[in-house]
Amino acid sequence: MERRNAWLSYEEADEKELEKLAKNYRTFLDAGKTERECVLELTREAEAAGYVSLENKLASGEQIKAGDKIYAVGMKKIMAMFHIGQEPIEKGMNILGAHIDSPRLDVKQNPLYEDTDLVYLDTHYYGGGKKYQWVALPLAIHGVIVKKDGTVVNVNVGEDEDDPVVYITDLLIHLAGKQLQKKAAEVIEGENLDILIGSRPLKEEKDEKKEAVKNNVLRILGEKYGVEEEDFLSAELEIVPAGKARDCGLDRSMVAAYGQDDRVCAYTSFVAMLEMEAPKRTSCCLLTDKEEIGSVGATGMQSNFFENTVAELLEAMGCYSGLTLRRTLKNSFMLSSDVSAGYDPAYGECFEKKNAAYLGRGIVLNKFTGARGKSGSNDANAEYVAKVRGIFDDSNVAFQTAELGKVDVGGGGTIAYIAALYGMNVIDSGVAVLSMHAPWEVTSKADIYEAKKAYKAFLENA
Repeated sequence: MERRNAWLSYEEADEKELEKLAKNYRTFLDAGKTERECVLELTREAEAAGYVSLENKLASGEQIKAGDKIYAVGMKKIMAMFHIGQEPIEKGMNILGAHIDSPRLDVKQNPLYEDTDLVYLDTHYYGGGKKYQWVALPLAIHGVIVKKDGTVVNVNVGEDEDDPVVYITDLLIHLAGKQLQKKAAEVIEGENLDILIGSRPLKEEKDEKKEAVKNNVLRILGEKYGVEEEDFLSAELEIVPAGKARDCGLDRSMVAAYGQDDRVCAYTSFVAMLEMEAPKRTSCCLLTDKEEIGSVGATGMQSNFFENTVAELLEAMGCYSGLTLRRTLKNSFMLSSDVSAGYDPAYGECFEKKNAAYLGRGIVLNKFTGARGKSGSNDANAEYVAKVRGIFDDSNVAFQTAELGKVDVGGGGTIAYIAALYGMNVIDSGVAVLSMHAPWEVTSKADIYEAKKAYKAFLENA
């Protein structure tokens, strides 16, 4: 069953709203290139929209009631928002769950070294990606350095037009005969993804045996940030593509940017939450970390952050018990708001066209993901798929269904299977992306718009 291109149904008012959303989305992408930055930016917007910190609410002793807007943050990298509904929360919530981490390069704990008058930062790649895509690009450094006394130093280098950028070199084509014979996975080795950050020595360094260029870099770091080499031990520095999100295509129909997996779904989920008014069922938006490496750690979906937060919420509502918590989670409905692989005719042999996601045809429902025999997948119940279909149709949301490529060609997973452990109904529902996990990814503005519409309709009607 072929779905119609969503652009064909838009009136002038739709296109104005679409462009406004796309512009705000690009602004968010520019402000949030790391998990910490995403949480900081969205926290600011949430508070401006009337959301109150759960921590502050608990400290005040004031009971949470219907209509309240609450948010909670864990370790500055995971965030949950709740708009309390009229129905008892024990009947369940309508949950939008996305992740805000993306493939990148992380600076190692002992990273700084000099070799033949060039200074580098050693890195460890994060998440699944094609390593060769990260060379010969302008790159930026984002993150924090925490000194022994607890002082947190924010680092952002490479985004302002007056900033320098950093860089990973590649072998010149004239000498690359052997390199070009390697498999793509081996063309650039992980240990060769080192960041070039300097080449100018300190003039006062008289002894050639000393690392004069490295010392000059350390001088700059000391003057600008007040840090020393040992402070890298307690730093979280992420290397990401430099530059702003851009309109893509001569018709400006797409967005090209870093980190759209999965910030395109995170942002549209967030906006849908802000647009909610007096929900019947409690609405929730959960934005997690570490999905790209298995949803592990204290800020991943496998942690107890969400469950603990809901427990605290129930306590502040005066209705906590272990059974109430279990019922609240079991009776919830969730859209695992994660992206899908957009059909690319240049690589059409990897897709099964009847079950592929196409740019411009609306939000994508993935009944299952996983690999090979659906390994690692949440496979949504048919009854729940029908419910979501009905919501989207009744709300004039353009949607399509898809699998993640041909059977046995590849696969992938989301946070859906983890949320499903609570016994709740979950289905993957997100935006189609071209060049997923590349330093720059492409999405359709129409799909971004339809995703926001879909998430709002789900919160209102599930």
